[in-house]
Amino acid sequence: MASRIARKITKAVLSREQMDGDGARVYRSIGSHALRNLDPFLMLDEFDVRAPGGFPDHPHRGFETVTYMLDGEFLHEDFKGHKGRIGPGDLQWMSAAKGIVHAEIPANNSRAHGLQLWINLSSADKLSEPNYQEYPKEQVLHVSPEEGIDIKVIAGESYGVQSPVMTRTPTMFIDVKLKKGKTMEQVIPKNYAGFIYTVAGTALFGGDQHKSEAHHTLVLSENGGTYIPVESTSDDCHFVVIAGQPIKEPIVQHGPFVMNTQQEIYQAFADYQHGRNGFEGAPEWTSSIRDRWSS
Repeated sequence: MASRIARKITKAVLSREQMDGDGARVYRSIGSHALRNLDPFLMLDEFDVRAPGGFPDHPHRGFETVTYMLDGEFLHEDFKGHKGRIGPGDLQWMSAAKGIVHAEIPANNSRAHGLQLWINLSSADKLSEPNYQEYPKEQVLHVSPEEGIDIKVIAGESYGVQSPVMTRTPTMFIDVKLKKGKTMEQVIPKNYAGFIYTVAGTALFGGDQHKSEAHHTLVLSENGGTYIPVESTSDDCHFVVIAGQPIKEPIVQHGPFVMNTQQEIYQAFADYQHGRNGFEGAPEWTSSIRDRWSS
């Protein structure tokens, strides 16, 4: 019988509040000075935005953005005419790949709160066609192994429930809520690098029972461990387990472009400025929601 090894916590990073976009408040851990990236992950923001703040028209190339709303609503619109509304519990998995220009703006005057994860793409996928996978909360798979344990399977698998989300970079994203005293174990493939982000409450994480509270990113050991155990120590314990297969390629990032070489970054800027190679029409485009909250 294969041995079971529990992952441990090797690093804890408190997300620091900063401003991003246009007057939007985010709490950033991965992508900050304390944790530049965690292959294959480039950034994790817990955004907490109110109008008129938001993320007006901006480009991406070379990676995927995963937006998971916790409270409130965002409007989304891109330069190819794709638009929609992302509400509480909804998921948008956007592969920008060779090029997306879009805007993300609060839909109303209420708090818009959620998580946005940036996942790197391999060199083979960076210039592929953009793609959206969108799931309203009713279609996000859910499992409750026992009372007091509530799990949403955003990507990957938990307690036998497999998400339909296709991940170009093999990734798991599990959202967990626990009542006080409840325990759970999340299986993680041995070759995945990963982390836990604590949204609310307190718990003991990992084989070393690391104590943690809200807004901390906990980096998981890469010891070939096959699972992460968690025990809640509060009634409002809420966290996500995110892990993926490292790409192990050079990362050159300049703002919204993430490629493998500096030359590819120069090419991305030139393509965006001249409206070519995936950015056709981008220089002339302005979203209809950009000025929604302008006075």
